[in-house]
Amino acid sequence: MPGQPFDVLAILLEHAGEVVTREELRRRLWPADTFVDFEHGMNNAVKKLRAALSDSADQPVYIETLTRLGYRFIAPREQIASISNPIRGQSESRWRVIVPASMIVLALAAGGYFYFHRATKLTDRDTIVLADFTNSTGDPVFEGALRQGLSVQLEQSPFLSLVTEPQIRQTLQMMGQNADARLTPEIARELCQRTGSAAVLDGSVAQIGTQYLLTLKAVNCVSGESLASTEAQASDKNHVLDALGKTASQIRNKLGESLSTVRKFDTLLEQATTPSLEALKAYSLGMKTWEVKGDSDAIPFFRRAIELDPNFACAYLALGTNYDNLAQASLAEANLNKAFELRDRVSERERVHITGDYYSIAAGDEEKAVQAYEIWTKSYPRDDLAPLELGAEYMWLGQWERALLETQESLRLERNDVVAYINLGQIYLALNHLDEAKTTLQQALERNLDSGDLRLVMYNHAFLRGDAEQMRRQVEWGTGRPRSEDRLLSAHSDTEAYYGHIRKARDLSRRAAESALRAGAKETAAIWQADAALRDAEVGNWEQARQGTATVLTMGSGRGVRTLAALALARVGDARNADVTAEKLAKSNPANIRLNYYWLTTIRAAIELGHKNPAKAIELLQPAGAYELGYSEPFQFGTLYPVYVRGEAYLALHQGSQAAAEYQKILYHRGIVLNCPTGALAHLGLARAYTMQGDTAKAKAAYQDFLALWKDADPDVPILIAAKSEYAKLH
Repeated sequence: MPGQPFDVLAILLEHAGEVVTREELRRRLWPADTFVDFEHGMNNAVKKLRAALSDSADQPVYIETLTRLGYRFIAPREQIASISNPIRGQSESRWRVIVPASMIVLALAAGGYFYFHRATKLTDRDTIVLADFTNSTGDPVFEGALRQGLSVQLEQSPFLSLVTEPQIRQTLQMMGQNADARLTPEIARELCQRTGSAAVLDGSVAQIGTQYLLTLKAVNCVSGESLASTEAQASDKNHVLDALGKTASQIRNKLGESLSTVRKFDTLLEQATTPSLEALKAYSLGMKTWEVKGDSDAIPFFRRAIELDPNFACAYLALGTNYDNLAQASLAEANLNKAFELRDRVSERERVHITGDYYSIAAGDEEKAVQAYEIWTKSYPRDDLAPLELGAEYMWLGQWERALLETQESLRLERNDVVAYINLGQIYLALNHLDEAKTTLQQALERNLDSGDLRLVMYNHAFLRGDAEQMRRQVEWGTGRPRSEDRLLSAHSDTEAYYGHIRKARDLSRRAAESALRAGAKETAAIWQADAALRDAEVGNWEQARQGTATVLTMGSGRGVRTLAALALARVGDARNADVTAEKLAKSNPANIRLNYYWLTTIRAAIELGHKNPAKAIELLQPAGAYELGYSEPFQFGTLYPVYVRGEAYLALHQGSQAAAEYQKILYHRGIVLNCPTGALAHLGLARAYTMQGDTAKAKAAYQDFLALWKDADPDVPILIAAKSEYAKLH
């Protein structure tokens, strides 16, 4: 039986029929040097006693409340003696010296109640809803900050599992609440029931003089029964986070986690996050804004958190991820580099997260990124973000079946994360499973999950289906939506170029760049223009390509911009400037596998093609073989550019069979290449390869496929003029 309710009952029975003041109870139960929220503790003890005795505060049979004074035990002895079925095994000796024997039965009956209603520990399959803290201090700095800090502490645990923010947001909407509604104990309990969770974890902070009291209480969300509770005191506001960390460690153990894992995964809160309450509050606002409104709106809060604490590693991680999602590579790299420098100041979970993202995004070392994400998945098997990140890394590597398994696992763990649906849809497209992709995208929309990236995948699906109306709808959806509009306009520009509408494509790229600039994404704007310059280079508009490349290099200096510019320069025969740009990229990104093995090999091979050294080009492209089926930064799709340039090199060597194999690889992987113009130009390359082999029938068919795609193309495009001439010679 819990100590305080038992002790309160003992004192009341000792003075049965007499008023026992609250001050007397406080003196007896809580010595003067004990720091505690007495009102809460006393009220809770009496509430538990009444529950044990089936008593009522309004019509008491046993315990009478005298407002502002105290309590009195009022039941007659004969009524006490009538209580039956005492619980055996409880110690009676303590009670014999306190109360007459007739009252022992009552104490044992109450003891039996508490025995059978003792806290039930959770299992590793249960989930917990984390409510917002009840803040009675009047200090707004605690709003959101304490819940965020507690979340970070509990997420260290490989045993406990919190209901995720996407699931909370989705469930709140089903409850008729705003997605960012405050999680009061009442709302949190209903949310807990709806999500099938085991418990709600309520927290409170109170100020008594200059000191602060933090209390955590885990409650069964169905019965309302208390499962565990703990409290800690802080001597002043500067030590509140330290007290919060202590309560988090204690509640983990009380809820069933072994002491060994609590000790192993228990980085101090001030180290795992920040010693600054103000910085933690800004970070909390950033995380909530990110969940509800997206990357752009969250950035100012993370910046503010870093201003308040320049060593706040998790804030750098969040900011770097925001910028990466917004295709602002330079800012993403800078913030992830800083997070990586500070990785020893965080919890184990955040350390592997930072390490994985750093190697994936900033360093471009996929192998090390995979290693970090695999550690994350093994250490935290219930964390949906770990397999999601690992699956995304396999997408970049072109290992689509492995990406599928990891992303499906992430979606099994969390059904309300739009990114999981986006990635799964992309994976199904890459595997040419269009029906599964459609189902996945529909499931996301049915759950009211939507975003510009989801619409981009819907656009790509429509492209592969040849559904022009659906593509138009997605572009229309993005109109006026910052950071969605430019992506969809750029995607549409690639589609127009795919069908030979180069002038339309160029105009759409310009509009995409203007939209990105309005959203403050200068580097992204440069990437869209660099994409247009590269397209011009491939179709023979070399003068426009040179002008476009010169322009974009004044707009941005990020890795993606310089990569596309270098390739465009190589394809128009400007070997000197292409080589200079490529060497600068290599020097500043020595460990970047994606850049060095995918793009730089392609750029150098293209330079050798310009020098009439196709055999050297093929040799240079050998390292790209392991990565060429993956996604190719800065695009959110695979261009298969190493394959395309290798095909061009084999044509230059008059090896038609080998060239045909390369172009067929591009055509087979339509779901990876999507609307990249290399997908259309592969038909022309294949026609030329068949011609070289002397297979006129296949050559004619391939030329016809290309000319059918370009039937409404701009008539003055050099590559179209050449294709028509070549086709005419076959007759």
